[in-house]
Amino acid sequence: MTESQENPLLKSSSGSGLAHGAVPFHEIREEHFLPAVEAVLAEARSRLRAIREDARAPSFENSIEGIEFCAERLDTVANTFSNLLHAHSSDKLQALAKEIMPRLAAFSNDISLDPGLFQRVRAVYDQRATLGLDAEQAMLLEKTHRFFARNGAKLAEKGKERLREIDQKLALLGQQFGDNVLKATNQFELVLRERAELAGLPDSVLEGAASEAKDRGKEGQWVFTLQQPSFVAFMKYSERRELRERLWKAYMTRATSGDTDNRGIAKELASLRHERARLLGYATHAHFTLEERMASAPVQVTKFLDRLHAPSRKAAEAEVEELRAFAGLPELHPWDVSFYSDKLKKARFGLDEETLRPYFKLENVVNGAFEHARKLYGLSFRKRTDLPAYHPDVEIHEVTDDKGSYVGLFYADFFPRESKRSGAWMTTFREQGYFEGAVGRPLVSIVCNLTKPTPSRPSLLTLDEVRTVFHEFGHSLHALLSRCRYRSLAGTNVYWDFVELPSQIMENWVKEQEGLDLFARHYESGEKIPHDLVRRIQAASRFQAGWFSLRQLSFGKLDMAWHASDPSDIGDIEEFERQAIESCMLFPHVPGSVISCGFSHIFAGGYSAGYYSYKWAEVLEADAFEFFREKGLFSHEVAERFKENILSRGGTEHPMELYKRFRGREPDPDALLRRDGLLA
Repeated sequence: MTESQENPLLKSSSGSGLAHGAVPFHEIREEHFLPAVEAVLAEARSRLRAIREDARAPSFENSIEGIEFCAERLDTVANTFSNLLHAHSSDKLQALAKEIMPRLAAFSNDISLDPGLFQRVRAVYDQRATLGLDAEQAMLLEKTHRFFARNGAKLAEKGKERLREIDQKLALLGQQFGDNVLKATNQFELVLRERAELAGLPDSVLEGAASEAKDRGKEGQWVFTLQQPSFVAFMKYSERRELRERLWKAYMTRATSGDTDNRGIAKELASLRHERARLLGYATHAHFTLEERMASAPVQVTKFLDRLHAPSRKAAEAEVEELRAFAGLPELHPWDVSFYSDKLKKARFGLDEETLRPYFKLENVVNGAFEHARKLYGLSFRKRTDLPAYHPDVEIHEVTDDKGSYVGLFYADFFPRESKRSGAWMTTFREQGYFEGAVGRPLVSIVCNLTKPTPSRPSLLTLDEVRTVFHEFGHSLHALLSRCRYRSLAGTNVYWDFVELPSQIMENWVKEQEGLDLFARHYESGEKIPHDLVRRIQAASRFQAGWFSLRQLSFGKLDMAWHASDPSDIGDIEEFERQAIESCMLFPHVPGSVISCGFSHIFAGGYSAGYYSYKWAEVLEADAFEFFREKGLFSHEVAERFKENILSRGGTEHPMELYKRFRGREPDPDALLRRDGLLA
């Protein structure tokens, strides 16, 4: 029996015996990963050696496409490992990551620092004007040349060695940072034993807490955690101010002490990123990163954040003062905001999450997202129970278009567990594009941490959770509808301040009658969500818009503070952070609270020097959704333009060109302020 037959990760997609090359999770074991990684690394290195030693003159086919296709099996194995590490981790996987991630970083260096490969790439690049390449080929050539130039190909040998050292350390530190956040999140629990401690908490929340307690061997008690559904519900409904304070402080001090302390790791990550950027000839890590973003430079990001800051802060200050007066307190604290905001929202609009939850049964919400995809883009989703998943919670759907042609597989993993990192994200097990000798379709996944079902109730979502489902589903559509030749340009492989446009625009349909009518039905009676309730949702959509905008701006400013200057002078992180976001703070700093140590987006994800992109994409999606409003929420014309020019094209052209082709002009920067009622 060959190695590939023994190790399911090394089988071809057709050799797995599963429809559409689905991942054989039923066969994969943790011990398969390291030997699989070593095997596919050896295979990729052999292919690269053949490219380097090719006696033929460098051409687009034998050099640029050769590099593009050399590591397709490595990508599949690495994606599977990384996705399990985040969605269904274990001590063994985390230990394996310390061996696997440095190997992957070293391989990336082996490509970018190889003078023979770069010589061939540059030879093709220098004759690009005479090659007759189409737009996608030209973009692949440009991206490949830029990859080498931006990652050390021009460095002297000593510089290359230091770059290798830095990249190895960054791979390990990023993984350790994320592991620490997960561990710190799981370590804390608020155990309540007395009925008096439960004041204000709805039955649905109590049932979830009782179920959590039972799972932890504490039957007859109630357990609240730092996982989002539990944390958010407690902060919103608990009348026990001292308990809200305790939970808030636990959340804000995650990974700041003991064996999960991320303070030193954050500083080392920032310092190594800065050193790396300087080594490559850039002023800061932000300058390096933003060279491949729509914003282009730190000064542009600063201008953008500052443009939104004044109207956001003005509105937020008024909102907080209104909230303080409503609460009747001499002073508000951060742990009071969610609690009194919910009560004010209910008083003003007659709206609270518990009124809405019965209309948002998870299965209905998911089917509603599918129906939106059908009406907008002609897609159909069929559940496949015969394909293996990595956890019993995971659903798999086969996606087809309006002609019945296969589009891709869609994996959905909705509920929190201790093996899953917090938050929500979309990922792929295999990108759309050239794979195993043909242009293939993708395997796409979304991972969330939504309200779990209880023994007596199905999963009933909050409105924010409904938005989360639609948001991540929007990312999935970007991947599923991709029609590209090269995987490195396909789907969501676009500039990171453009990637949130397809996701954030999907959230708009959640507050429209036309959209809600497709899925919002009472889980018991089957009654459609009342029009009056939808009107109240719409009226409340601008509620505390200034507060939420200022909060996002604070994260963007903190990210840029870490990455747009030399971090070597950062001493006490708490004080550094306080100064960085002071202009966005509406409450006095609470000693001990630190955002950075749990800021996985920028320290363990891909958003370093890029968190501003959430607001940037809001401008794009607000402007884009105005087009749907003008023509009709399910306008075939606008949906087709969005699909053809945005969703299907990936990173094959500059995003501004794609957007202008869709909209007929550049985006209007005031569209976001106009939508949120922040424009003077």
